[in-house]
Amino acid sequence: MARAIHELPLQAVLLPLIFLAACAAPPKPPVAPPTTIAPPTIAPPAVAPPAALPVAPFAVSKWEMLPNWQTIDLQPAWTAFLQSCRALKSKPNWQAVCARSNELAQPDNTALRAFFEEGFAPYQVFNPDGSSQGLITGYYEPKLAGSRVKTARFRYPLYAVPEDLLTIDLSEVYPQLKDLRLRGRLQGKRVVPYYNRADVDNGKAALQGRELFWVENAVELFFLQIQGSGRIELPDGSLVKVGYAEQNGHPYVSIGKKLVETGELKIEEASMQGIKNWAERHPEKLPALLAQNPSYVFFRELPNGLSAPLGALGVPLTEAYSIAVDPRTIPLGAPVFLATTYPNSAEPLNRLMLAQDTGGAIKGAVRADFFWGFGEQAGVQAGRMKQSGQMWVLFPKGAEPVLSP
Repeated sequence: MARAIHELPLQAVLLPLIFLAACAAPPKPPVAPPTTIAPPTIAPPAVAPPAALPVAPFAVSKWEMLPNWQTIDLQPAWTAFLQSCRALKSKPNWQAVCARSNELAQPDNTALRAFFEEGFAPYQVFNPDGSSQGLITGYYEPKLAGSRVKTARFRYPLYAVPEDLLTIDLSEVYPQLKDLRLRGRLQGKRVVPYYNRADVDNGKAALQGRELFWVENAVELFFLQIQGSGRIELPDGSLVKVGYAEQNGHPYVSIGKKLVETGELKIEEASMQGIKNWAERHPEKLPALLAQNPSYVFFRELPNGLSAPLGALGVPLTEAYSIAVDPRTIPLGAPVFLATTYPNSAEPLNRLMLAQDTGGAIKGAVRADFFWGFGEQAGVQAGRMKQSGQMWVLFPKGAEPVLSP
């Protein structure tokens, strides 16, 4: 719902590209005038060896290292896995294992455990500093009251993608930028960063006529953008699904962290509900706070027949069995064994999840966002979840990562 392939601010990428372009074609050395004196021998410039490929932060593991692997219920994870195969079945590394999944008719837990153990190899994920613990947060599909027309009650717009928003893919020229996209707009003959959140809210962007819906609460709209998808309840009681369509290219900044830094909230109060409560008490400060996060998400209306929001993989998410990850480390679609705890609890939460989504705030190796589903209770769990956890990626056999010696 996502939250998209990684976006970088335009200026953050263009500067190194300008440097690369300048280095790519050095000026020819001046030609020495004719002389009868033999020119000195000039050693050829040293050629730097090719840069080593980045090493994935994984370590070979064993099934017995996965907490409760022999006893957990794999049936809900199997449903999510089959969704991943819808997107991955034509990819070389996944063809065989996805084909075998079609041969299992109503498998029980024993058959599923054997399927994963025979077809996959577990690798534990580590952070760059060598630690195995990381942050596990939660997200959900919220419901907002709204309307297709602006009224006195519904006055905060939910925008479709602006017509002047450019999405630039430079991966064919610079392979190192694979999976990174630039967002911007034309200003004369120049490409400049797209408008930030404050600009959009202040009417600087050309968005008139791009309103999909109008909602009644600015904070709820802000959190809808963070979640990436949701449902709009119209005045007649009907529900309409909306999902992520694009993003303005600016980096995500946590407003909860800003409130803690300024002393407005204690760190334990900086949950989604805590921020909403603060906004109710300080409506006059809210616009300035929201502007601290320059990232802005644009939406599209989704078919009502979808069983769940679409993740970045392009398949419906599975409640409590899909996670958002950083695809620079974790392959989208892969099974990921997650060992964490329930929100605000020490009760173990160990289960096989599927990496089917991404998010602007989901950066790092041992980092995941747990999809809790739709509705108020899912929102409570998502808003409270800030747990520590460990992760293991299951790679199809024959497609394991190359590790450093």
